[in-house]
Amino acid sequence: MSMTMEFFTLADGLIPKAEPTKIPELDGPVSKIFGYGLWLLILAGVGGTGFGVYKLAVSDKSRSGGGSEPFKWMGAGVATILLAGSLITILNGIAGS
Repeated sequence: MSMTMEFFTLADGLIPKAEPTKIPELDGPVSKIFGYGLWLLILAGVGGTGFGVYKLAVSDKSRSGGGSEPFKWMGAGVATILLAGSLITILNGIAGS
């Protein structure tokens, strides 16, 4: 458990002003891990979207190339960002902040 907490507290340096909102009835390490986990999920979505843009830039544009793969990466990245963002918004609404 200690190593997991260290991993999530390292996110404090990567994510500016990412202070997880305390959820009523869910204080302590679980709340902190869940809060930082959602912010890290957003960073993963940004990375996936960026990788999709990169694959689109360097992909084989001929008819035989796999042209849909970059769009799968970008779509999954955007979907991840939207999902995590909406969960953060919902949790902030529940916590009343």
